[in-house]
Amino acid sequence: MYLAAEPVDLRRGLDGLCAVVRAQLGHDPYAGDFYVFLGRRGDRVKVLYWERGGLNLHYKYLARGRFHLPRIAPGAREIEIDGTALTMLLDGIDLRLVPRVDHWQPPTQR
Repeated sequence: MYLAAEPVDLRRGLDGLCAVVRAQLGHDPYAGDFYVFLGRRGDRVKVLYWERGGLNLHYKYLARGRFHLPRIAPGAREIEIDGTALTMLLDGIDLRLVPRVDHWQPPTQR
């Protein structure tokens, strides 16, 4: 799942967001990944993804408050997030305040 680092004009529909995925993020919108876009005010989010023959667009508006982004490196176009982070983001949880345990990775063999 990829979260766009810069706000996006959320008046864009499926085709407009696919163009953002291609031109700004450099990804294929039909690859099956999730693409998360926040609006300028930070109270709206759209999630674009491809699933079994069709594009899906999920839209959420917070009646109170703003969505809180995780820390984003300067100059980054996107950050990669997991399903847990997406769920917390959509619930309005500030991802910068949530301590995350590093996932275990098996040692590389030489």
